[in-house]
Amino acid sequence: MANHTIARIPVTGMTCAACQARVQKTLEKQPGVTEASVNLMMGTATVTYDPAAVQPAALVSAIEQTGYGAELPKPERSAFEEQEARDKATAEEFQELKWKAIASGVVGALAMAVMPWMHQMMWITWPLLVVTALVMATAGRHFYVRAWKAFTHHSADMNTLVALGTGAAFLYSVIATVAPGFFLSRGVSADVYYEAVILIIAFILTGNAFEARAKRNTATALRALVQLQPKTARVLRNLVEQDIPIEDVVAGDLVVVRPGERIPVDGVVHKGESAVDESMLTGESLPVAKKPGDTVIGGTINRTGAFRLKATTLGEASVLAQIVKLMRDAQGSRAPIQALADRISSVFVPIVISIAIATFATWAIVASDASFVKGFAAAVTVLIIACPCAMGLAVPTAVMVATGKGAELGVLIKGGEALQRAGDVRTIVLDKTGTVTEGKPTVTDLIAVTSGDEQPLLGQVAALEAMSEHPLADAIVRAAKERGAVMGTAEGFASVTGKGVTGVVDGAALAVGNAALMADYAIDVTPLEADAARLADAGRTPMFVARDGALAGLLAVADPIKDTSRTAIQRMHALGLEVVMLTGDTERTAKAIAKEAGIERVVASVLPEGKVAEVKRLQAEGKVVAMVGDGINDAPALAQADVGMAIGTGTDIAAEAADVVLMRGDLRAAAHAVELSRRTMATMKQNLFWAFIYNVIGIPVAAGVLFPAFGLLLTPVMASAAMAFSSVSVVTNSLRLRSARIA
Repeated sequence: MANHTIARIPVTGMTCAACQARVQKTLEKQPGVTEASVNLMMGTATVTYDPAAVQPAALVSAIEQTGYGAELPKPERSAFEEQEARDKATAEEFQELKWKAIASGVVGALAMAVMPWMHQMMWITWPLLVVTALVMATAGRHFYVRAWKAFTHHSADMNTLVALGTGAAFLYSVIATVAPGFFLSRGVSADVYYEAVILIIAFILTGNAFEARAKRNTATALRALVQLQPKTARVLRNLVEQDIPIEDVVAGDLVVVRPGERIPVDGVVHKGESAVDESMLTGESLPVAKKPGDTVIGGTINRTGAFRLKATTLGEASVLAQIVKLMRDAQGSRAPIQALADRISSVFVPIVISIAIATFATWAIVASDASFVKGFAAAVTVLIIACPCAMGLAVPTAVMVATGKGAELGVLIKGGEALQRAGDVRTIVLDKTGTVTEGKPTVTDLIAVTSGDEQPLLGQVAALEAMSEHPLADAIVRAAKERGAVMGTAEGFASVTGKGVTGVVDGAALAVGNAALMADYAIDVTPLEADAARLADAGRTPMFVARDGALAGLLAVADPIKDTSRTAIQRMHALGLEVVMLTGDTERTAKAIAKEAGIERVVASVLPEGKVAEVKRLQAEGKVVAMVGDGINDAPALAQADVGMAIGTGTDIAAEAADVVLMRGDLRAAAHAVELSRRTMATMKQNLFWAFIYNVIGIPVAAGVLFPAFGLLLTPVMASAAMAFSSVSVVTNSLRLRSARIA
């Protein structure tokens, strides 16, 4: 997909799942489009396309031809500006709907109040006609405009049902007002439904207003992230401190940060020390100590000391902007379970219209009295109660709230598909170094075959390992510097994958590695074999040292497990997950570390490519596998797994191979991701169940199936209230995820 581009196109006018499905189908049919995802909650279409075959302008035109509004994406807008614009639009939508609902509700209440006197004062129907027409032309205008657009494009949606229901009731009432004899001569009461038309519009607008407010609440976490971005920064230029707009900061600027202030940009501490609260980005409650050379992230809070930082990544490249973009994209994505609602929605409206016609015909044939009036009222009620809003909101509301909740926990989930798959995980594979362990190994033991040779041997080994990029090599070099060992000059360095390194240091041929490497050079490790076994049993990694063809000593390096790993693994077990640890360490060392961490299954001595093979083997057993690694060395395994979880460092949050980024570098976040996914899937299923059941029960009741046995017949006004309630209940159920306790 290297020659493909992704465009996010704002779409207006969508009100239900049928709208969403129609726009998506239209986009998927466009030449050059490989994938399209339309999100009702976000009001966006995310389109993957080949720019050689189609341009964004053509995609916008295709959307407009379906009857909905669209505009070209604005590449000059930052992630912060996009979210602020969306928040503003949502707030304006809520205010508009609120006042329309209030106004039409007041008018509807007055209309209902005068209805009892209608038979004594027939002239009242004329002012009611005018008032109802005004309400339809103002507060309810968008229902009819959108319904007409859908009709001209040979389609139907929620607006079609509302327009048909209220339009038919209004037309019936107009005829009853203008020519009552038309009905009376046929033995039909000349009833009017003006108050019903107004109240239906009022109730639906009220439901829409609640939906708009709830939509805004689903984006609380994303909005909170945007608000973390300071508007100005205090920079030091020409030895003078000055406050400048954040967009005017350039890489290399020295930025002054005082206690209690929010850090304005990403950078490296240049001078001073402090403790920084990174909880809003990582979910970690304890402040993190920062000293010169340490990285700090824009948007976090400086708690104690003052310091200066040198600005590094800015604007859209900043960590906070990446997180906002990642979350925005995730919230605009679709979970696979949405396809079920889409399939139903695509045929739902035509079926409902057919049911309404059949309802009217049945009442006209079967009812003994007032069959025409009852049949008409029942048909209108069917049209109103069946609006498929709830189905369109069932899944995207849950995705939006869950991704926001995940961000609060320091878990960035890259979309609805990853969110759904994480809930199906039953086996979780953990890389050892930097995942289960701290990833900062230290030299714990040094044994020399010749007494007194420890310091010179350490210096020689460190000189050789200084040319390696392995984490264990760094630990040896640090130990040599800390202990004052003299490091010689190395040449002829060679790395032997999975075994160790070789080279020449000050004329001496060195080989440093495991027993397999020693065997390659016919080195007898028997004298130190017992020591190596003892150290391995203690969870340390032993490395033999050979010099000029003879065994010279033994080094041991330990990488302690993180304090949180035991708790995290206990939680994984409580969730019913099988936990597997992968490592290149010897089996004895790996088992010692696994035992300390509470892991029962270990796969040791695994080369990087072996991790992919192990994940494939687990998948071949029919298991849904999550892989947790550092996102760089483990990228192939992360990509192979059903769900890849990359341990984030706070500065590298966009690990491309991963589906989930764990910002804290804490395994508890992996357990949180699985638990959050399971709760979200439960919420989605509840939403879809109630949305479907609501229509399965509501439509027959509206049609009058309970009337023969119980005399129960819903009115169109009752139907509009029930329809509004169904949508609000789905959104409210999703919002419960915000307060869910994730252990």
